[in-house]
Amino acid sequence: MIVAAAGPYAFSPHLTAWAVLVVAGGSVVLGHRRLERSSHHPIPWGRRQMAAFGGAWLIAALALTWPLGTVAAHWSLTALVVQRLLLVLAVAPLLLLGLPYDLVQWLTRPRWVDAVLLRLHRPPVAIPVVTVLVVGSMTPALVRAQATSSWARGLLDLAMVAAGLILWIPVIGRVPGIPRLKPVVRFGYLVAQAVVPAFLSFIYIFSRRPLYPQFARSHAAIGLRPLNDQQIAGFVSKLSMLLVLLIVGGVVLSRAPRADDEFAGDDTLVWADVERQFERADRRGGRAGSLAGSDGAGAPAGDPAAGQDPGAGPGAPPGAGPGAGAGPGPGRPPGPGRDLTDHSHRAGDSPDGDGPDPT
Repeated sequence: MIVAAAGPYAFSPHLTAWAVLVVAGGSVVLGHRRLERSSHHPIPWGRRQMAAFGGAWLIAALALTWPLGTVAAHWSLTALVVQRLLLVLAVAPLLLLGLPYDLVQWLTRPRWVDAVLLRLHRPPVAIPVVTVLVVGSMTPALVRAQATSSWARGLLDLAMVAAGLILWIPVIGRVPGIPRLKPVVRFGYLVAQAVVPAFLSFIYIFSRRPLYPQFARSHAAIGLRPLNDQQIAGFVSKLSMLLVLLIVGGVVLSRAPRADDEFAGDDTLVWADVERQFERADRRGGRAGSLAGSDGAGAPAGDPAAGQDPGAGPGAPPGAGPGAGAGPGPGRPPGPGRDLTDHSHRAGDSPDGDGPDPT
């Protein structure tokens, strides 16, 4: 209410938002430099990635600070919708394209992060999750919370960036071990994302009364009555989602490889993807080994369940026998602890294809 009494365009410093933006940007730069110094195969942060990250940072600053941040929080539903669209449709994809690839590898390496991303990149999971996050953030209770609490507003802004990342990961990729969808599937996925989460816009357009008392003074900010502000917000939401996602889908189809199989992929396998698959296989092998060890603890000598070849004799150590030393069988991944950086493909290969900048 204090902000509203000062007028819609009265300057507000938004110190919390600026602090978060500065800390986040600095953490990315410092994190990349630290990983670059500690790696035997440093991955360069190319100019295109730097430009994309800088664009994401600038658009986030525009969306979250004065004046748009103030008007979106207290004065206009249309401004709030524009702010959310910027976070989902601009900040998230640029962030995904612009983060240093070594930092992406490091952030997604923990087992639980990798498991969550593996599930979220599937369209049947990604579409409802994005819908719940986007539509749920616009419920009257949460809109009222973001208008009265800077903490609630910050959490909802983070949720919108997360929704955008979930939306764009199946399209853009850049996560090791998680391939992009095939071009035709990608187009269908984008059409679904353009239609399903935007159903809330029809409620805004056809509602006969304003749904959000927090924006009762919208006329002072944008010259529209609350009901008209709500209807314009519905049109902006619907048309923006449709235009952006359908244009991207059209570009995806136009750049798809011309092959006999219209579902053929266009991704190049890089060593980071192979390494991530080895890490997953190691984790699965570790779990299987612990289960086998507990099951075979009481097995008799010479029992294959105890890891001992039947022909090795009762006093031989586990694994001894005619097949000992034969090495891993076909298709068996290397065991835990193997250094996967020594390979014919460099560990520093990035799927972006943006090599070191010329000096």
